[in-house]
Amino acid sequence: MKNIYKHFTLPISLFLILFGNSISAQNSGKTEWFDPAKPATTYCNPINIGYNYTTFNHNRIPESRRSSADPVIITYKGEYYLFATNQAGFFWSKDMSDWNFVYGSFQREPGDDDQCAPAAWVVNDTLFYVGSTWKRDHPIWKTADPKSGRWTRHVNKAMLPTWDPAIFQDDDKKVYMYYGSSGKLPLVGVEVDYKTWLPKGNQADYATLYKATEVEDIQKPYGQIKEVAILDPSAHGWERFGPNNDMEPAPWGNFIEGAWMTKHNGKYYMQYGAPATEFKGYANGVHVGDNPLGPFTYQKHNPMSYKPGGFVIGAGHGNTFADNYGNYWNTGTCKISIKDRFERRIDMFPAGFDKDDVMYSITAYGDFPIVLPTSQRDQTKGAASGWMLLSYKKPVTVSSSEECMEVETHRMDNGGKKVYEKFCYGPENLTDENIQTYWSAKTDNPGEWLQMDLGRPMEINALQINYADHKATQFNKAMDIYYQYKIYMSNDAQNWTLVVDKSKNDKDAPHDYVELSKAFKARYIKMENIHNASGLFAISDFRVFGNGLESKPKAVASFKVDRNKADSRNAMISWKKQADAVGYNIYYGIEPDKLYNSIMVYGDNTYDFRGLDKGTKYYFTIEPFNENGIGAKNKIIEVK
Repeated sequence: MKNIYKHFTLPISLFLILFGNSISAQNSGKTEWFDPAKPATTYCNPINIGYNYTTFNHNRIPESRRSSADPVIITYKGEYYLFATNQAGFFWSKDMSDWNFVYGSFQREPGDDDQCAPAAWVVNDTLFYVGSTWKRDHPIWKTADPKSGRWTRHVNKAMLPTWDPAIFQDDDKKVYMYYGSSGKLPLVGVEVDYKTWLPKGNQADYATLYKATEVEDIQKPYGQIKEVAILDPSAHGWERFGPNNDMEPAPWGNFIEGAWMTKHNGKYYMQYGAPATEFKGYANGVHVGDNPLGPFTYQKHNPMSYKPGGFVIGAGHGNTFADNYGNYWNTGTCKISIKDRFERRIDMFPAGFDKDDVMYSITAYGDFPIVLPTSQRDQTKGAASGWMLLSYKKPVTVSSSEECMEVETHRMDNGGKKVYEKFCYGPENLTDENIQTYWSAKTDNPGEWLQMDLGRPMEINALQINYADHKATQFNKAMDIYYQYKIYMSNDAQNWTLVVDKSKNDKDAPHDYVELSKAFKARYIKMENIHNASGLFAISDFRVFGNGLESKPKAVASFKVDRNKADSRNAMISWKKQADAVGYNIYYGIEPDKLYNSIMVYGDNTYDFRGLDKGTKYYFTIEPFNENGIGAKNKIIEVK
């Protein structure tokens, strides 16, 4: 039976007295359209894990905020394990959708990092794990039972001062470490002795390294340590520092970090992140070689994972892994960068190697629902579900709104200086597809609500509730952090049906993705807060996916790519704006059949693109999209 209540204009407290308790009593969490026990068939970025709150005064910033970055996902005994920066543990999943937290902190003092940019790899059937350090003070941990949260020390002190480390074991059982994070120096790699974890070779050759205290000395090649990758921003536009690859010279250099090694068809793919985590163009690149320590050659298709537009922005510093069916995935770091330039989240995209062994990652519609794997499949076109965004710029009414205020921001768009900006927390922020803005109610009280009008009845398949950390008070991990809410739908804003009931939820889900077991057709959607994790009831975007049930947009007219003759790393892209389009996806690549990279644009008809490589010929096309689907791509154009 449907759960229906009549809409009245009532104070929140009276609404709860009259209706809240009775409606909750009728439902244990399962409805006709949503079953919390049923596994999802899709997921949506950012990955929905219980992102940890930073430690108190982290980076000398007093505000409470969640963050994580630098992910590594690996398979172990048929399940998936996710390790990331400063989580007081890690996550595991059977299906890459439902992630479970395992407490496993290595923090020694309250203000310390736990594990920053950790490395994990299965070595000799055992799961190995190490965090970042510039010192010689980190153990190498291992376990054969990661869900227990218990680790033993393989070695007490790893003499290699590895920041942003990666572990790789080759088919011949040799073990390698790669590491580095610098605006000046290259990433390096070396074979290590499995028993001692010391770099191979005469230890006297590493005496200077073992005594070094400055990063410039620590990250240099010594002994058998080899340079494996370095940036060339003078030739590669996307490797340039800045909000839009536009800060030359870079004040701290163009950063290379986030090493990862993937072996495919006998070739070694040396992955790295650049140019900095706080920018929309943060991406993963790759160099290719015939040996685990190189030499490596810059792959012509680069960056291999790139997402500078949309709700989720940024795809750098992650790893590449194969799922249980043999499909590849690339993980990365996406930015919020308001309360702290290191305020970040984690994303994951379909990836692979094409028939020419070119490594790619598909980020097109990468923050819309993506189909989870159930078998091996071709991912050169991605794995989008086809469910479109229904909520963009739709009007929202709310129970209350926090007042505007002057806020000290730490985002690098302002050069890293302390800047006070006026932030407002109105309902328009709920549907602007901007992860840096959010709506906040005046309280966290049960009964605070938001109500969206889609404009007409639409077919709804999924929702994503992206909570914001407004006036939160939590620092570091706690095991009583969770959200509870209910979602109702209606065609007249008077008679409401309870579609999603999370009133009994006890799992932390700050980017909660809800896939309906069957579609619901409605015009209005209402969310009622029951319990908030910390701070005020605040949401960045309330995102709705499905089908608008009308016409797809027509093909784009007047599409042009004007490559800068003075600096061929830059191009101005333009097209005629369409009334029937919500947004556009620009595709580009090194061959007409390798248009693997994409740029999502909302509400505009130009894009200042500064991510091209000198001396490389490119091919471009564009497609429009709206609530009803995706329009036809334009004829591919060649850009020399």
